[in-house]
Amino acid sequence: MLGGGAGMWLLTRPAAMPPKTIAPVPSPVPTAAVATPEKPAPMSPEPTRSKPTTDKAKPSAPEAPVAALAPAAPTTGTLRISADVPDASVFIDRKFIGTAPVTAADIAPGSHRLNVSAPGYDAITDDIDVAIGSRDIAIAFKEIRLAASLAVVHKHGMGSCKGTLRASPQGVTYDTSDKGDAFTVALADIETFEVDYLNKNLKLKVKKGRTYNFTDPDGNADRLFVFHRDVEKARKRVEK
Repeated sequence: MLGGGAGMWLLTRPAAMPPKTIAPVPSPVPTAAVATPEKPAPMSPEPTRSKPTTDKAKPSAPEAPVAALAPAAPTTGTLRISADVPDASVFIDRKFIGTAPVTAADIAPGSHRLNVSAPGYDAITDDIDVAIGSRDIAIAFKEIRLAASLAVVHKHGMGSCKGTLRASPQGVTYDTSDKGDAFTVALADIETFEVDYLNKNLKLKVKKGRTYNFTDPDGNADRLFVFHRDVEKARKRVEK
């Protein structure tokens, strides 16, 4: 048993490790400093030469012009109204527009009633035709307006003759086939001018001249009255 145990111990014991050999450390050898060579500067690449082209550049086609939008055509009228006196009030179809000078825009084409009034003057009323577009209207209060005519019978001391009385800013003219009765007199040279409505008589006397009595062929005193009224307005304007 002792022999067997010894054998087992010999078989199982660890093998003896060989002794470690320590290598001698070499002493440092001084070495000379080695200069690190500088890196060469990079070479700039040669410029690339473009190959000559034999094809000619084709011109670009011009751009088509953009058509400008045309303004819409006007459909109404515009009136620019002025007056030769201050503070003239303008009305169109009884609607107050403003004090002249004034512009009335967006007036429908067609006939309209224009009325302009100013302090110290008779109102001016006129029917105007408005067209598409602009129009200037000058109101002349200081201008004497008179254009009247009347068929009359001139009553003589004996008999009578027919003719026409015409009135303008230049005066009153009586046109008749009886040359002895025809005359023209300036407004300022009329001494007496009056109407007798009941007797249907219109009397005109020239300064330092004759007196004429006229009546209406149809006996209409209203026409005598209107003619007298228009001439009297003009005469007063002349006096002023």
